Amino acid sequence: MAGHSKFKNIMHRKGRADAVRSKLFSRLSREITVAAKSGLPDPAMNPRLRLAVNNAKAESMPKDNIDRAIKKASGGEIDAMEEIRYEGRGPGGVQFVVEVLTDNRNRAASGVRSAFTKYGGALGETGSVTFMWDRVGKIVYPAEAGSEDAVMEAAIEAGAQDVESDLVKPDIYEDAPGHTIWTAFEDLNEVADAMSKTLGDPKSTAIVWKPQSTVPVTGDQVATLMKLMDALDAEDDVQQVYSNEEISDEDAAKYAG
Repeated sequence: MAGHSKFKNIMHRKGRADAVRSKLFSRLSREITVAAKSGLPDPAMNPRLRLAVNNAKAESMPKDNIDRAIKKASGGEIDAMEEIRYEGRGPGGVQFVVEVLTDNRNRAASGVRSAFTKYGGALGETGSVTFMWDRVGKIVYPAEAGSEDAVMEAAIEAGAQDVESDLVKPDIYEDAPGHTIWTAFEDLNEVADAMSKTLGDPKSTAIVWKPQSTVPVTGDQVATLMKLMDALDAEDDVQQVYSNEEISDEDAAKYAG
């Protein structure tokens, strides 16, 4: 296991969280509803729903909102929702995986394609990016959950695959993850349950796309890349955006905001 992250990621750069948070609850609600629709409406019996509810609670979503999102699964409107994955490349050759949940495939495709085109990117065929990524479990704890050694020990005992502990600069980053624990796809719930007994509830748990390598980006391309990320985040149909950029603290400070 690696105790430190080899690469920095600016997905939590300063100023970004506020823009994303304005639509966070609606995205969390949508995921809860779809998860409830995909199986039993009981988090204890539906692993996907359990993840969605836990993530909503971690973001302080009111219980009434969570219950309402679960009940909504019994309505007919959710039947029209499609889960779609788009893959493409942005400035500097940065790879993107964009997960969409929509009731209008044409609208979603148009919005995602427009963002890539406007900011120097291009969409590719399905599989053109993800063959170089892994589908894994991700558990996030804030830095105050424990020391690097304590988190590492808990992760090893729980059966995790890797741990990254990043103490990033608060003037550049906000809402930094602190400790990120990686698991095999099929082991996420088991590892998360085991770690919660030692460290308490995690900030988030999710099945995610993890790149096998990163792409260095510098200078003006950093600014364009950030604009592309913001444009994708602004799309109502977009649920998650994954990218594999590697950016220095200096460029993150210069171009963030």
